[in-house]
Amino acid sequence: MENFVKTVKSGRAEFTQVVTSPPKDGQAARSKTSSGSFEFQRPSKFKFIYKKPFEQSIVADGQTLWLYDVDLNQVTSRKQSSVLGSTPAALIAAAPDLKALQADFTLQAAPDKDGLQWVTATPKAKDGQLQTVKVGFKVEAQSTELAALEILDSFGQRSLMSFAKVEVNPALAAETFQFKPPAGADVVKQ
Repeated sequence: MENFVKTVKSGRAEFTQVVTSPPKDGQAARSKTSSGSFEFQRPSKFKFIYKKPFEQSIVADGQTLWLYDVDLNQVTSRKQSSVLGSTPAALIAAAPDLKALQADFTLQAAPDKDGLQWVTATPKAKDGQLQTVKVGFKVEAQSTELAALEILDSFGQRSLMSFAKVEVNPALAAETFQFKPPAGADVVKQ
């Protein structure tokens, strides 16, 4: 984790996310899969573009976190500093260094699994909706590449995000992280 935070200042990848809800009322656990692309630049800038099954954008420009739901034609904006703290996005994209990360998370090594090295991050704030985040890295001689995030929330929902076609330290244009609400979209400030 330390090597990743120290050496990877920007990144780009495609992702697949499988969210599994816990079984309830005798029913089997249900899961849904989504996919899209992800880009980040330290500190505090990232963009998730969900393409399937529903189009949605999440953009953090360093000040504001924008959420755009294409089907609803609705944009929600929030002050980034008040919502990022102990989130998976903070873990991989926001923290400028390991010390900043350790202010919000307790970090510990987890056993290697599926050819990846894992770190478990437990939020120090106990009032959040996040229980733990496991971060999986593909470690090679000179590089540490983000490969997976496994997120467990306080409702027992598990989300596994797998990254592919990972680019480490690409040059990303400043406008990558700018968001302008589309004409006619409802804008909700929170």
